[in-house]
This record gives sequence, structure tokens and C-alpha cells, in this order.
Amino acid sequence: MIDPGHNTISIARQCELVGLARSSYYYQEKGEDAYSQLLMRLIDEQYTRRPILGARRMTDWLRRQGHMVNHKRVARLMRLMGLEAIYPKPKTSISHKQHRKYPYLLRDLPIAHVDQVWCTDVTYIRLHSGFVYLTAIMDWYSRYVLTWRLSNTLDTSFCLEALSEALGMSKPEIFNSDQGVQFTSNDFTGLLESQNIRISMDGKGRCFDNIMVERLWRSLKYEEVYLKDYRSLPEARHCIDSYFAYYNQERPHQSHDYRTPFEVYHNLEWGASNGLFTPSLSSSNLSDILS
Repeated sequence: MIDPGHNTISIARQCELVGLARSSYYYQEKGEDAYSQLLMRLIDEQYTRRPILGARRMTDWLRRQGHMVNHKRVARLMRLMGLEAIYPKPKTSISHKQHRKYPYLLRDLPIAHVDQVWCTDVTYIRLHSGFVYLTAIMDWYSRYVLTWRLSNTLDTSFCLEALSEALGMSKPEIFNSDQGVQFTSNDFTGLLESQNIRISMDGKGRCFDNIMVERLWRSLKYEEVYLKDYRSLPEARHCIDSYFAYYNQERPHQSHDYRTPFEVYHNLEWGASNGLFTPSLSSSNLSDILS
């Protein structure tokens, strides 16, 4: 609301008019120091390997690596990164208390076709100096990544954008997520309910309730993020975009007879996305898909 280039009203007067202290206008948030960023990188890598580690066990691991840190500092960094140990425990949800929670609908449910279940989650992506958050929406059966978004804040808007884009392509019977505040918000659940989509949410501390998207994060980090040192958000966005194109269209999965997620989601024969075999769809439909 403040226009620093206004010809007649000073910044001080503008701040006064909107009820904002001038010091607040000039304030710039101080990022994490270089050592905290190093700790966050180490925590991210170890958590990907061992998601059962909470703040105290992560602190012990860091100390064994020669970093004599306090567990309170590690706990703060893990909260900032959106990480918590995965194991059954009470009062672990970080969702909003006033937001409605939904039951988990996937237990013992055979996942037999595309668009039966979609799933989503948010993960931490490190940069050279700082970090961002990534969300993705995946079809559970085919493992096809429909949409994804990056954000430098852990809010609802970028998750909602990804959902809106995905629903522009198709829609699932069931949508599964954790109980994070982004996914329990009225805007997010309201959009799903307006499309008559059943909502499923993971139980507290149950990592296997959303195992497909957890596997996606693991693949992304080991095959892309940990091999790079993104200097900026645009660079991270470009590289992750390239990885998801590779993941969808080139990376085969043994569970689907070595077809790619793209081929499974669009009901194509093995290699059809590379023109190696005749697709099971008509050629006109294939042209529409590949375009």
C-alpha cells in the first residue's frame, strides 16, 4: 500500500495513513546465518535418509558430525523446514485447530486406476543461500506429477494454485494429504468439495499413509536437488521443471512393467511417449496429449 515514489505524500505520511510504523516499512527480515544454512542442509539430507529422527536424535547426529549445537536450535530449524520425526506420537499435527480434519480413506483400498486417488505434500528445497518450499500433486496409481509449485513462504496460496491447475486437467475420486494447515484450510477443502471429491487425510505421524509422494521427494532430492547448488529461485524452478519432465516422461517404474508415469496416466503402450510403440489410444488423441 506504500508508494515510495509518490510525488506529494511522503513515506512517513503514507505510513501514518495506513496505521503502519515507519520502522516496520523499512524493516528487512534477517535471513538465517551461513552456519544455520549449513545445518539446514545437513538436516535435510539426513532427514531424507532417516525420517524417523526428531530434534533430539538429529542433534545427537549433528554432534557426532562435529557440530556442537543445542537441541533447541535444531528444533527451531526443523520447524522452519517443516520437518518432524515420523512415528506414532501424540499431538504432532501442525494444522489449524479450527480447521476440519477428514478421515484416512485409503487403508486397505485397492488403487486400481488413474484419477482414483491424487495425493499432495510440501517439502523443503535448499538453495545456495536460503531455501524454498515445493508442493506437488501426483496421481497415486500412475505416479504422474500433474502440477507443482515453488514458494518462499509456507502458506496456502501456492498449494491452492497447484490444485486449481490440476483440476483444470482432470479430477480424482479421492484427494489425500496430510493434516497441514495448507491442506485443511477452508479454501483448499472447499475447492475439493465443490468438485464432489472425497477428502482423505493422513493419520498423525503416519509416514506410509502418503507413501507415494514421500517416494517422489526422495527421488527428487537424490536425483536432482543434492546434485545441484541452486543459486536462485528461478534456477531452482528451471531445474525442478526439467526433472519432473524427466520423471514423468522418461523414468520408468518396475511396478508398471517399466512404463513411465506419462504412459500409464495416458494409457499408452511402453515407449509410446518416445514414439517406440503404437499407443493404445487413437493417433489423434496421442497428438493432443503430446502437444
